[in-house]
Amino acid sequence: MTTNRIRIIGAASGVGAQDRGCEDGPVAFHRSQAWHELERHPLIDWGRTLFAQDMPGHAPVERVADICHELADEVAGTLAAGAFPLVIGGDHSVAIGTWSGVVGFVGAPLGLLWIDAHLDSHTPETSYSGAIHGMPLACLLGRGDKRLLGMGIPGVQLSPQHTVVLGPRSWEPEEAEFLARLGVRIIGSDEIAARGFAECLDEAASTVAGAANGFGITLDLDAIDPEIAPGVGSPEPEGLSVREVRLGLHRLAGTPGLRALEIVEYNPDRDRHGITARLISELIGEILPQLTRPPRSSAPARH
Repeated sequence: MTTNRIRIIGAASGVGAQDRGCEDGPVAFHRSQAWHELERHPLIDWGRTLFAQDMPGHAPVERVADICHELADEVAGTLAAGAFPLVIGGDHSVAIGTWSGVVGFVGAPLGLLWIDAHLDSHTPETSYSGAIHGMPLACLLGRGDKRLLGMGIPGVQLSPQHTVVLGPRSWEPEEAEFLARLGVRIIGSDEIAARGFAECLDEAASTVAGAANGFGITLDLDAIDPEIAPGVGSPEPEGLSVREVRLGLHRLAGTPGLRALEIVEYNPDRDRHGITARLISELIGEILPQLTRPPRSSAPARH
């Protein structure tokens, strides 16, 4: 996909997480030196930052539903304006809003590459913690609290056959069984180590890009080794390298049909010397040339 500009949307919510520090992630990144250097690019701008409203007497799921509905509208409006939505979260429950907004605009089926240390596919019945940021992929696939379902179109938002979870290394069996029943491909850390990242990435790219109405990428920063990206709420030992994630984004940003990108779970309270903020900026910089280059002319060459 090429576009005339990239528009960043902040989704400042930590309601779905156990560590609420990630609700400060979008604002902290927007104020960081890393962003100030990036914003000099003429084809990127920061649109709105949405906040999870403090709603006394409302359950967390209602607050998550509220910001996700607002985010879905913002993403759909960005696409309607001809810009590329790049969502900065916030905990991963905001993905319900991001991808519902894309589907509401482009229609189904939509493919999705979910890059994460976890599967995020619990339901309220299977969750060990009750944390909603462990449930968004299940919600997008049609299972979960009814208040979080069907935001973009009625029913399932994603094509399971064109959804891939890349890089997980910590999950519960109930999540894996749920995704396996639907036919969602899981390419875990052990398989990446055995086959090599490039080969696994090629398979993932082919799978998600096969959806008729395009695909998206959601990157939970905890997919990356916490020694490199410490500013996350749910760190897991080891993980993907920066080189691998940059390779993935570069490869996929040049693939036709990419509709949006989401980077979530930035927790500035856990960052060290702003290195995770700088990493976010570097990753955005990786996709900029791919997304904003002029389309090739189809006119025949003159002789």
